[in-house]
Amino acid sequence: MVVAAAVGLTVPPVAAPAEAAITPVLGLLLYATFLGVPFGSLTAALREGRFLATVLVVNFAVVPGIVLVLSRIVAHDEALLVGVLFVLLTPCIDYVLAFTRLAGGAHARLLAMTPLLMLVQIALLPAYLVLFVGSEVVGAVEFAPFAEAFVLLIVIPLLAAALTQAVAARSEAGLRWEQGVAGAMVPLMMLTLAVVVASQIAGVGARVGSLLLAVPVYVLFAVVMVPIGIIAGRVARLDVPGTRAVVFSAATRNSLVVLPLVLALPARYDLAPLVVVTQTLVELIAMVVFVRLVPRLVRA
Repeated sequence: MVVAAAVGLTVPPVAAPAEAAITPVLGLLLYATFLGVPFGSLTAALREGRFLATVLVVNFAVVPGIVLVLSRIVAHDEALLVGVLFVLLTPCIDYVLAFTRLAGGAHARLLAMTPLLMLVQIALLPAYLVLFVGSEVVGAVEFAPFAEAFVLLIVIPLLAAALTQAVAARSEAGLRWEQGVAGAMVPLMMLTLAVVVASQIAGVGARVGSLLLAVPVYVLFAVVMVPIGIIAGRVARLDVPGTRAVVFSAATRNSLVVLPLVLALPARYDLAPLVVVTQTLVELIAMVVFVRLVPRLVRA
């Protein structure tokens, strides 16, 4: 991340190709993550009613109240407020799976409910925006990128991983490929962090003065969601992997998916995309810490 920031700031033209690389690199990361999921367990994961209910309640009942309180820090600036609301009201469906797996969380269970998380946030985001900022913002949003991101980042990598597992079960070469790709998850995570930071750091740096107010909102959100996720897991009597997964789902937001939505907003919200990107940068640092911290806080 530090190297990528240095490159992005000293060589600004790298931003465009790095931004174009985000989706394919993230897709590869998720393909490697999905290879570690036994697909036979997904049906069983969908029957984990307490886990599903806990993730939904935390993300769509608890989080909006916390966001409403924290967003008062930037409520004086509409562009800042809109960017903060877009990103914090939408739970992550992509690289949260990789971080959850690295922390020993129930990534298979979380994967099984990604379609539900996607559908619920598409349905509820407009309602939350109307409540928090009014209907004008909602009328300016095109929600098609949600569906596009779901296909590119979840459906295609998931199908490719299932096909790879089927081939690996019948072929030694396929098995070696599966093991090699699954073993590349950490380098792919490093590459994902690098392209995200390199593509966005120059834009954030150019408006850093205006964006500084959003940083404490994001830091406070990440800090607050860890104990809330742990408490929710214990109240629901989830096992250790399930509780860890709830923590990561609660703390990680859908920034890379909502960014195209925010980019399509009218010109007066021109700062909002950088507000979303700033959340990504803060969150990535938090996730690197949480991968080590959460297993220590949530253990048998």
